[in-house]
Amino acid sequence: MSGPLTIFDRPRDYIGQPVPRADTKRLLQGRGTFIDDIQLPRMLHAAFVRSSVAHGVITGIDVAEARALPGVVAVYTGADIAPHVEPYVGVLSHLAGLRSAPQMPLAVGVTRWIGEPLAMIVAQSRAVAEDAAALVTVEIDPLEAVTDMETALDPATPVIHAEMDSNLAWERTVDVGDVDAAFARDDVTVVERRFRFGRHTGVTLETRGAVAAYDPSEDELTFWYSGQAPHMMQFIFAKHLGLPEENVRVVSQDVGGSFGIKIHTYGDEVATALAAKLLGRPVKFVADRMESFLSDIHARDHVVDGRIAVDAEGRVAALAFDDITGIGPFSMYPRTSAIEANQVLNLTGAPYVIGNYRAHAKVVFQNKNMMCQYRAVGHPIAMAVADCLLEDAAHEIGMDVVEIRRRNLIPDDAYPTQSASGMKLDDLSHHKSLETLVETMDYDARRAEHAKLREDGIYRGLGLISMVEVTNPSPMFYGIGGAPIASQDGATIRLDAGGGVHVSSSVTEQGQGTNAILAQIAADVFGVPIARVKVTTGDTRTTPYGGGTWASRGAGIGGEACLQAAQALKEQVLEVAAVILQSAPGKLDIRAGAVVDAEGGAERMTLSDLARTVYYRGNELPADLKPELVATRHYRVTDFPFVFTNCAMAAEVEVDPETGFVQVLNFWAVEDCGRVINPVLVDEQVRGGVVQGIGGALYEECIYDAEGQLQNATMADYLVPMAFEMPDIVVKHVETPTKTSVLGAKGAGEAGTGGAPGAVMNAVNDALRPLGAEIHQMPMTPERILRALGKV
Repeated sequence: MSGPLTIFDRPRDYIGQPVPRADTKRLLQGRGTFIDDIQLPRMLHAAFVRSSVAHGVITGIDVAEARALPGVVAVYTGADIAPHVEPYVGVLSHLAGLRSAPQMPLAVGVTRWIGEPLAMIVAQSRAVAEDAAALVTVEIDPLEAVTDMETALDPATPVIHAEMDSNLAWERTVDVGDVDAAFARDDVTVVERRFRFGRHTGVTLETRGAVAAYDPSEDELTFWYSGQAPHMMQFIFAKHLGLPEENVRVVSQDVGGSFGIKIHTYGDEVATALAAKLLGRPVKFVADRMESFLSDIHARDHVVDGRIAVDAEGRVAALAFDDITGIGPFSMYPRTSAIEANQVLNLTGAPYVIGNYRAHAKVVFQNKNMMCQYRAVGHPIAMAVADCLLEDAAHEIGMDVVEIRRRNLIPDDAYPTQSASGMKLDDLSHHKSLETLVETMDYDARRAEHAKLREDGIYRGLGLISMVEVTNPSPMFYGIGGAPIASQDGATIRLDAGGGVHVSSSVTEQGQGTNAILAQIAADVFGVPIARVKVTTGDTRTTPYGGGTWASRGAGIGGEACLQAAQALKEQVLEVAAVILQSAPGKLDIRAGAVVDAEGGAERMTLSDLARTVYYRGNELPADLKPELVATRHYRVTDFPFVFTNCAMAAEVEVDPETGFVQVLNFWAVEDCGRVINPVLVDEQVRGGVVQGIGGALYEECIYDAEGQLQNATMADYLVPMAFEMPDIVVKHVETPTKTSVLGAKGAGEAGTGGAPGAVMNAVNDALRPLGAEIHQMPMTPERILRALGKV
């Protein structure tokens, strides 16, 4: 029996179409408004003195010379601002046992990582502030730095926080079935590998920045920032700076990239807001690139010991691993630094039928910059561990890597079901995506070509990944943890007097095209040309309450709220039109900006005529008709903790055994992100994610020495993939709309980043295998490739 008709039961004008983004011209013409573009009257500028010692007792900070420099307005140390800020602790109740010490915007008493802010200079210009910062003298008695996460829990290792008994922040085990018995079976082949993942960071085009303005007459703080979650930050500033929440306005305008690093609470940003409050003048802080490397959160620092057992038929009998990760000296506030390890526990092997599964993680403190959530949280580790073990096992038993997946992937007709770790899964298409991938890349022909090329000393390899991506998180994910993080989003849609439509949404635009998607949905559902739709996001004063942008939720949650609001507004308008036209709402429709007969499409009146009648000539309407012409709807996922996207990917690489250089020749991605709203935007999101994933696989790593000193905090030393290194990236889609919403959209923003590293590692090992070598450390640098080959 079919359900009720929806927007998708009639022809659509915009949803599913490659509609150009409305903001493209503005941004390409340099008319965007980023943080450094904001200029306010009487604005001051902040610079920070940062620790050059990874761990030590602060015995003195001499700011007298800095304070005396002409143009300096104020100098603050941690002790100066401590009375004005409520400390914050990065724990969530649904991560049982997670602990962290209280944090302050500037270090008080002890410094615990190189780059930690120690003092703040506020001056008439950024140049003066930086000159003054150079005059501050800091005295620190060094303590032994804890930098090796593998020995962080050893009895001989110093404890970073004196009030704790060890450097353990969090520990969890998932244990399903009888793992030990499965590994002990006589009929299985066991493969064991140690994986190392190098920590890296987001390297956004626009660095972190903020402008804070305080109005003492109203006790109101306005905070402009380059970030993702305005309503979350509104709560945080209100709570920790002692302000009523309604007196805090947070604005996120144009954002030059975020990738998750701009969704956390940074001490320098809190200090900037506090300085504006204390001084009663606007204060701007924009991090330079070195500050970003030192203080933007890092991610992916894991060592994983993994094992897989497969029988002669290629069926997985058991999967087990131990993961240890270092997170810096604190758990990041408010989303916590344990989420990445938790995702690894939950997602490893998720696409496969695995009856026996054990996953154990330890999250430890260390004297390095803090680690937290970055694009595709935990996914690169989870997908690489499972699929690299699977492909290694396939080679051990002489089975093709496609065939072993066919025998182990969850069948497409098995949903709803659960993963090995207990994650609820539905509406996925692993087998169809895999077969589409094999056909698209011409798998068998490439295998034959590689065998022929090896005869000429050319070593190419193919590597695959079958993966899931966490999207559309529900209140079950963060809502139970007590953090000020909304898993719902809202949309308000208003019909303006001129016949245009204005959409106000709680999701934010950070370069991914959210505003374009919302405009497409509103135009299609309500029935107006997309040129007549304007979208506002990123302002707590003017948008409905919601979570913002994270975890690939903009289209799936924010888009569904927009759809529901547009449908509600349409119903309101048709009720008014029915009265004016002496018809019935069910006999009318809205198309191309006019009220028309539902059958035949004859125009009855324009939306502009209707709106002007309501707004300006209300005397012409019946007294009992009270039209609003505005609708607000909120939406949250209710039946599942997450809505999962799935993807099948493959990489083709060539490895030069003489130099160790790896060239990615081709990359293919087949993604099922539910209903595709805008194929151009989705494809470019996938491609951008793949590029970041290749970066983590081959190039990007934050390198620390034994004393906790970051060795490559400049773009000259930290490598990111550039256009020359990038392959052709072919993107295909399978569409299985999620049943959790009318829109049917899952997320699409993070799959490339989550899957590409494992695919590239599998491809590199496929190329190395004929040479008797293998590598399981990222990034796979030329030096490490040569070491694997025994040449260095």
